[in-house]
Amino acid sequence: MSFNYRPAEKFPPAVKNLILINVLVWVAQLLYDPKYGLTAKIGLWPVSDERFRPWQLITHMFAHASYNTNIIGETTGIVFYHILFNMFALWMFGRILENVWGARRFLIFYMICGLGAGLAHLLTDSSMAVGASGAVFGILVAFGMTFPNTELYIMFIPIPIKAKWAVIGLIAIDLFGGIYQVPGDNIAHFAHLGGAATGFILLKIWNKNNRRTLY
Repeated sequence: MSFNYRPAEKFPPAVKNLILINVLVWVAQLLYDPKYGLTAKIGLWPVSDERFRPWQLITHMFAHASYNTNIIGETTGIVFYHILFNMFALWMFGRILENVWGARRFLIFYMICGLGAGLAHLLTDSSMAVGASGAVFGILVAFGMTFPNTELYIMFIPIPIKAKWAVIGLIAIDLFGGIYQVPGDNIAHFAHLGGAATGFILLKIWNKNNRRTLY
């Protein structure tokens, strides 16, 4: 893979527009879920479910959890953490990769990782999935492979951790969660792993003839 060096942007165009689209879709979910069930229309349902539509492989990665509900289906509050975490991670790590790769390559990488996450979910889970987490996990893997020795500060951990170990740790947590399926856990762990695996494979292909690694 070749790298194009340019002045770093805090909000490069692909990351900026991806965040904007995700936020606008989330606001639309808040407005239209109570009456029209928008999330159920754009979330990714299993192929065996009558609500499945092929385009959901795309739309699910721009939708996020909107409302908390209790066991009898009553709304108990708005969900902020899902989109907040995903968009922060997309900005934090995605902007660096986009500044290195350029907008077009970054966007292609992001979308392919999201599709890989969706396919992994269809193969392993029977629930509806929403969220950019799978694509974001692909971005995290790409960052860890491209800048493996960059030190990161992780919440609740008082010492810096190199990116490669942080990413491996996150993948291990998802693998554990996917295999053991803790009761009450509604995280699509295998979608995360699918996005991570897709990002790993795609970056290996792109780097096949160029083994330079940035540190």
